[in-house]
Amino acid sequence: MITEYKIPLGQYMENFIDLLVEHGSWFFDYTAITLEWLIETLTQFLLWFPPLIFISLMASLAYLIHRKVGIVIYTVLSLLLILNLGYWDATMTTLALVLYATFFCVLIGTPVGIYAAHHPWLYQVLRPLLDLMQTIPTFVYLIPTLTLFGLGVVPGLISTVIFAIAAPIRLTYLGISEVPKELIEAGKSFGCTPRQLLYKVELPAAMTSIAAGITQCIMLALSMVVIAALVGADGLGKPVIRALNTVDIAKGFEAGLAIVLIAILLDRLFKQESATQPS
Repeated sequence: MITEYKIPLGQYMENFIDLLVEHGSWFFDYTAITLEWLIETLTQFLLWFPPLIFISLMASLAYLIHRKVGIVIYTVLSLLLILNLGYWDATMTTLALVLYATFFCVLIGTPVGIYAAHHPWLYQVLRPLLDLMQTIPTFVYLIPTLTLFGLGVVPGLISTVIFAIAAPIRLTYLGISEVPKELIEAGKSFGCTPRQLLYKVELPAAMTSIAAGITQCIMLALSMVVIAALVGADGLGKPVIRALNTVDIAKGFEAGLAIVLIAILLDRLFKQESATQPS
């Protein structure tokens, strides 16, 4: 009896997506055009710099943030290796995608995490949704984003944001929730308004946790590079997919190594930035 009467959950979702396409296609088309233009503009801006100049700028940035020679040497050598392997353009495209995905995740996730920390009932509602977003196979929600936004970098970007946004929400909530009560009471005793209490007490105290959420967001976004390539997104995911289709071990290893090098570089930069924040 249980198996004979199947609940058509999949059909309900398909009908919902069809309804969105029928009545909101203009909105999704406009969103796709806008996001694609933003990503292409940033990619062209990154490619506008000669590679050696860009490497010098990144090395300078690494030294300013880290103040250590080791990270500067790693920055120079890793980017020179990517340039030597012939994946410079693909790396800049991937970098643009990751930067925009991280930007949207932080823009949405940080305020949600702050609000959820001040309203625990909201986090109780969000927790199963965040678990679902991180555990459901990425190909499942790649299908509706592909239907709504078409082939290209935009469905890859939207899917990346859905997959990675849980990290800044969770860690922002955790950081704000674990601010010592003594600090909050001290702020209130000095007459801080709720806004002043947030900006002058809670956020500085929680900045390490928030920065960790940004770092995790970057790593999760980079892990989606190959998935995004399946729906037409350019970048380092494309040579990996081509290598998989042709069983090209050399190309797959080189493209995968480029992804790893960029991931380590961004992770080191943002981890040091979180360490330098006021506490």
